Amino acid sequence: MTERRPTLAVIGAGPAGLAATSAAAARGVRVVLIDSAAEAGGQFYRQPAQGLRARRPQALHHQWRTWERLRAGLDAHLTAGHVTHLTDHHVWCVERESDGFTVHALLGPEQEESVAVRVDGVLLATGGYEKVLPFPGWTLPGVVTAGGAQALLKGGLVLPPGRTAVVAGTGPLLLPVATGLAAAGARVVALVESAGPGNFVRHASTWARAPGKLAEGAFHAAQLMRHGISVKVRHIVLEAHGSERLEYVTVAALDAEGRPVPGTQRRLPCDTLAVGHGLLPHTDLAEGLGCRLDGPNVRVDDEQRTDVPGVWAAGETTGIGGAALSLAEGHIAGRSAAARLTGTVPDPREWAPAARSRTRLRAFIAALDGAYAARPVRWTEQVPDETVVCRCEEVTAGAVREAVGALGAGDLRTVKLLTRAGMGWCQGRMCEPGVAGVAGCELTPARRLLARPVPLGVLAAPPTDPTTPQ
Repeated sequence: MTERRPTLAVIGAGPAGLAATSAAAARGVRVVLIDSAAEAGGQFYRQPAQGLRARRPQALHHQWRTWERLRAGLDAHLTAGHVTHLTDHHVWCVERESDGFTVHALLGPEQEESVAVRVDGVLLATGGYEKVLPFPGWTLPGVVTAGGAQALLKGGLVLPPGRTAVVAGTGPLLLPVATGLAAAGARVVALVESAGPGNFVRHASTWARAPGKLAEGAFHAAQLMRHGISVKVRHIVLEAHGSERLEYVTVAALDAEGRPVPGTQRRLPCDTLAVGHGLLPHTDLAEGLGCRLDGPNVRVDDEQRTDVPGVWAAGETTGIGGAALSLAEGHIAGRSAAARLTGTVPDPREWAPAARSRTRLRAFIAALDGAYAARPVRWTEQVPDETVVCRCEEVTAGAVREAVGALGAGDLRTVKLLTRAGMGWCQGRMCEPGVAGVAGCELTPARRLLARPVPLGVLAAPPTDPTTPQ
């Protein structure tokens, strides 16, 4: 009789998920790779639809050779039957059971049918999502998130609507977005960054210990110069203007206290504004499983294990850190899961190079976060009462402030109950940072039983297992 191979569900096919899949599959574990996209790669290696017949997709990426190795490894395991890749599967819940786990996922664009996959272990590589902060005019057509603009380029081979762009906010994502838009033919008027250069000088010793990251930053700086993109550091977008769609934005310099400096306001004509304020980890599935968090991040040990037996986590869900860190964590998590699920104790010496890379990159990211957050930006003071802060329910900043000031709301949940902010389709996933900021409340993780909206018919119907022959 053939011995049954344990099964590991890897949720997310970005850098962390792909690294974990290859590491686990190479060590005797059957892997079910589950992802919501039609192609592997995640946001970092997002691939254009096959029907677009892209001739040079590598032009929109860097570290392309790393992607080719990841893709070749996945293909080899798929051919050998070690991996099952479920695309267009949107995981909405992971159930803990006495002898393993059941992963529930909605199918395809309609998401009206669900399947269930029985596995022995789960590895969460669910990535991150953009932190969205409201400001006057942010709901105008032509205003998109920075990551959304990048997704249109990589996945659709198209520019956001319009041809004259401003890229604004804060964080390292703004650099590749600005240079990517310019390389694709957009006229990028300015990159408006709220952090100041002095913040980065103070961490010079850390940058010197990460030459790869330093070279990446130098590349983007050269591209900004090549395309003539004006860089406005320690500036902020005060308002987006337009009647039917975006026509221009008002920017201003910030003082040491994070407030706009009077007299520095300037209008920048544009029909696209790509704005981003950093990323947050996707933790819905982890929270549903009862995994402990450290702040916004899933807590893991040196093997990338959560405190829930049989559950590992890797990549942005354990802390926003970029593709290289995600690869290192995914490799470690995949090796650990393979060993534990086959009944052996893993030897950390086997992944020592990845562990050293993880340590170095975590130190780099901590310094980078410190540089971007060194000086506060008092953005909430620039949000007037009439500004919508929850788009799903059309809740204004004034309504949120009234819930706090007049009705006594002291936490995000109470604000939600009194105003409906966060009760719409996204269930607060997108608006929570903005609502919390306007309310002056702490942004605490909201544990949700379901990671995405699910039709009642799905909950009532018995699910099928796509990995079991019918």
